Amino acid sequence: MILNAVAEKLKRRSKDDFKGRHFEAWLIIQAVTWYLRYPLSYRDLESMFLERGFEVDHSTLNRWVLAYAPQIEKRLRQFGRPHCGSIRVDETYVKIRGEWRYLYRAIDKHGVPVDFLLTAKRDLAAAKRFFRKALKDEPLLAPGKIGTDGASVYPTAISDSVEAGLLPSRPAHRVSKYLQQGIESDHFHLKKNMPKIAGFRSFATARRTIAGFEAMLWLKKGFGFAGEWTVREQNEMLACCFGLNG
Repeated sequence: MILNAVAEKLKRRSKDDFKGRHFEAWLIIQAVTWYLRYPLSYRDLESMFLERGFEVDHSTLNRWVLAYAPQIEKRLRQFGRPHCGSIRVDETYVKIRGEWRYLYRAIDKHGVPVDFLLTAKRDLAAAKRFFRKALKDEPLLAPGKIGTDGASVYPTAISDSVEAGLLPSRPAHRVSKYLQQGIESDHFHLKKNMPKIAGFRSFATARRTIAGFEAMLWLKKGFGFAGEWTVREQNEMLACCFGLNG
């Protein structure tokens, strides 16, 4: 009974999610997930849908991604498993309108995603904002060990989190290139499908699209429960999140 009620609630919400769209919900989600999962441009997707008898302009596909990529991230986040207590924090570069910006990310030692934050600068203020975002919802599950690179901002950012009550006690802070190899590899898997050359068109576009890239990476990893999920399993989860199954 409870599962049936949840399914019906998701179906009702799905009608509002796609209200006013000229295409069916399943096709919209398919387009968004293809863009986030594979190295495709919007014009590639336009051609692929045309081959299947659907005339969808590349600008419409862009609007779908900007609208639904954050929704996918929001709905998948609720299924995330708590991290193991030992996390790795690092930042990587993202190009926006031809200029490099910074993406702070954290995973646990098993590779399970923790959180991310896109920032214009790579400084102490940005590091503090990232820790606040990553820790504010679950301070009781705060990590006991934090691995970072040698950037000078991290000790202060960690101390600030302790003072703010986001960390119940000062965690063990480890600076090790070896420990950071896992998250550096994870950066590659996240960024491999991002637009090349000039990068994203705006900061807002980057933030919304990256939320989708992060979510699809979480989904592929199966949230750390039972290894990587197949594409079919990933699609079944997305259909459930948007009330499209059954």
